[in-house]
Amino acid sequence: MGALAAVLVVYYLLTLWYVDRTGNSDQARPVDAIVVMGAAQYDGTPSPQLAARLDHVVELWGEGLAPLVITTGGNQPGDRFTEAESSSNYLVDSGLPASVIVEVGGDNSYDSLRAARDALRSSGGESVLLVTDPYHALRVRLISQELGLTAYVSPTRTGTVVGKAELWREIKEAAGISLGRIIGFDALLSLTG
Repeated sequence: MGALAAVLVVYYLLTLWYVDRTGNSDQARPVDAIVVMGAAQYDGTPSPQLAARLDHVVELWGEGLAPLVITTGGNQPGDRFTEAESSSNYLVDSGLPASVIVEVGGDNSYDSLRAARDALRSSGGESVLLVTDPYHALRVRLISQELGLTAYVSPTRTGTVVGKAELWREIKEAAGISLGRIIGFDALLSLTG
C-alpha cells in the first residue's frame, strides 16, 4: 500500500508541476479559431477576470492568428446576458468584426468546449487557441484534446487571480486533472457536477 501511495503522490506532484508549466507557456500560433473561456459578467459587463481574457484575445486577433473567435459561457438564473454574449459585445466594442465571433453556451468548461468544438466543426475547423487564466490552461487543453480538437493555449498574463489565490487554484486543478486523466474529463464532470 505504501508503494501505491508514493506513486499517487508523485503523480499528483508531476501534474501540479505540469499545471504550472502549461500556465506559464504561450503556444500562440495560427489556428482555425481562438476560443475564450467564459467567466463572470455583471449585467453585460465582463468581470475583471473575463476582461483580462478578452483583452488578450484582442491582442491575438491583431496578430492574425485565426479567422474566427468563439466566446463561451452561460448565465446564472436572473442574468440578462450570457458570458458568451457579454464577451462578444466587449470584443466588438474593442474593434473585432461581429461577423467573426461565434457565441456558444455552457455551464462548465467541458460543456463550453464541446459546444465550441461543434460550432468549429460545422465550419470545417479543428484547431483552437484557448485563452483563459494560467491555472486553467492545462485542463481546458486536455478537455479539448479529449473532445478531438487540436488544442494550444495562450493564457492571459493580466488576470486577476494571482499569488496565493492562483496557487490554491493550481492545487485544485492538479487534483481534478489527475483524476480526469485517468477516468476521462466527461466522467469526472458526471461525478462532480
